[in-house]
Amino acid sequence: MNDTPQKTNLLDLDMPELEEWIVARGHKRFHARQLLKWIHKHGVTDFDDMTDLSKALRAELRASAEVRVPQIILEQPSADGTTKWLLQLDCNNRIETVLIPDGKGKRNTLCVSSQVGCALECRFCSTARQGFNRNLSVAEIIGQAWVAARKLGDNRLTNVVMMGMGEPLTNLDNVVKAMNLMQYELTYSLSKHRVTLSTSGVVPALYRLKEQSDVCLAVSLHAPNDTLRNQLVPINRKYPLEALLQACRHYIEGDKRRKVTFEYVMLDGVNDSDRHARALVRLLSTVPSKINLIPFNPFPGTEYRCSPAKRMEQFSQILIKAGFVTTLRKTRGDDIDAACGQLVGRVKDKSRRQLVRLHAGSQA
Repeated sequence: MNDTPQKTNLLDLDMPELEEWIVARGHKRFHARQLLKWIHKHGVTDFDDMTDLSKALRAELRASAEVRVPQIILEQPSADGTTKWLLQLDCNNRIETVLIPDGKGKRNTLCVSSQVGCALECRFCSTARQGFNRNLSVAEIIGQAWVAARKLGDNRLTNVVMMGMGEPLTNLDNVVKAMNLMQYELTYSLSKHRVTLSTSGVVPALYRLKEQSDVCLAVSLHAPNDTLRNQLVPINRKYPLEALLQACRHYIEGDKRRKVTFEYVMLDGVNDSDRHARALVRLLSTVPSKINLIPFNPFPGTEYRCSPAKRMEQFSQILIKAGFVTTLRKTRGDDIDAACGQLVGRVKDKSRRQLVRLHAGSQA
């Protein structure tokens, strides 16, 4: 039996918690600011290298704290400049994180995971096929930014999108704390306009998010009506479109400049007709919106295909003529399975979903 006390991973602590931790050990509150800067701004994990801290504090830190970051197991560069990292976590779980530079040196966007796997079972997403294991801790979420910042070196991490593995709103507390940490001047100095949370529509948590954060909101929509969305995004059966859009309006109310970004993956013959585009126009007519059309990124075993380029362009033009700011996302990192919906990592599935699939297959 190991009686050694477990050390506190300081990556798990935001500013108030770190101040409390420091003061509880008899040290001055301002040392929390120094620690945050050393850990996040400078990327230092060895307390002996934090030279402006007293010897007594450094000894206390060595005895009772650590800075434990996710470890890179595999780094995959894409031909387009995108980089995917496979990161090792505790309990032999692994997640994937993707860095997307704009190629001009002005914008470096990190796609951050919030869970090991995902429990929402969206039909067109490879991550959903892996099952679900657990939520990520604050340290494991902010640790992805730590890793990216170290790899970028003199280049700066400019944007974070919570669009990696998992549904961020089902890990709300840890995600909000990590997003708040990203915005501190002493860490990554990201403004609220450069942090985006993407959700499939966990409506109650979306109302809670409004109370705790004001980062940008993106919604994985993918269908203009409940019948089709029930098939593609099963959580819609619990929180249908009317409830979801009401929550979206609530999230941005009070700021006439804000819009919700709606993500819409383009599936050939499924949701990409002119009829679907016109229905989408009607659906979003009461929500200040931007629409992001996403070419479907295939993965082994999928039943879907990406809409042809001409079809996507025609779909886009209907939205633009209706007055919506509409972009057709350029696929990045698909040659290394780092594109939207392709992240898998390594998941010890605790949801029993894979067992159910196997049983269903044996009965076919």
